[in-house]
Amino acid sequence: MIELLVGLGNPGPEHALDRHNAGFWFVDQVATAAGVALRPERGFFGDVARVRLGGRELWLLQPTTYMNRSGQAVGAFARFYKIPPEHILVAHDELDLLPGQAKLKLGGGHAGHNGLRDIIAHLGGPQFWRLRLGIGHPGDRAQVVGFVLGKPPQSELTLIEQAMEQAQAVLPLMVKGEPEVATMQLHRQNRADGGKPQRGAGAASGRSEGGGQ
Repeated sequence: MIELLVGLGNPGPEHALDRHNAGFWFVDQVATAAGVALRPERGFFGDVARVRLGGRELWLLQPTTYMNRSGQAVGAFARFYKIPPEHILVAHDELDLLPGQAKLKLGGGHAGHNGLRDIIAHLGGPQFWRLRLGIGHPGDRAQVVGFVLGKPPQSELTLIEQAMEQAQAVLPLMVKGEPEVATMQLHRQNRADGGKPQRGAGAASGRSEGGGQ
């Protein structure tokens, strides 16, 4: 079962519309649907809320550190509430998937994503769940940083929002401890013309290794 949902992004209004903030967008969507507001918690280096889904309580967390220090918030929260990694779901932007795609995955590498990299370091391993929200790939490794820190056009944003709605629909299953059912249901809902890694994406996608990215 999932006890903690983490959305990844960079803080500040200047980053609010960046593709890299797709994880923040998802957590905001879940909080809005539940009628709750995230509030700052200094001890956890993030904004926090609690909702009830699938008959269980679910914590929401948005780290207010920059992306490459996301693990500081996740690690502090998980240690305080004694939440094991496999009960954590991290929502993040995914270069390997097209806009309109969302996939669930347990474990794996960070594929150059600095938020995932830092969470793996703070949790001591990669065995946490990920909600991969497709944002597409610019096709050129040299353009990745500007791409993820840029605003998607409305056509792509609409697809991303649709994928997030599909992910939100299966979230209660994750909270109840039915990840296999949630995964199958979400993957069936994905657009038929997407879901395959794009050329140039993946572990060698060329994400920046420094800064907030």
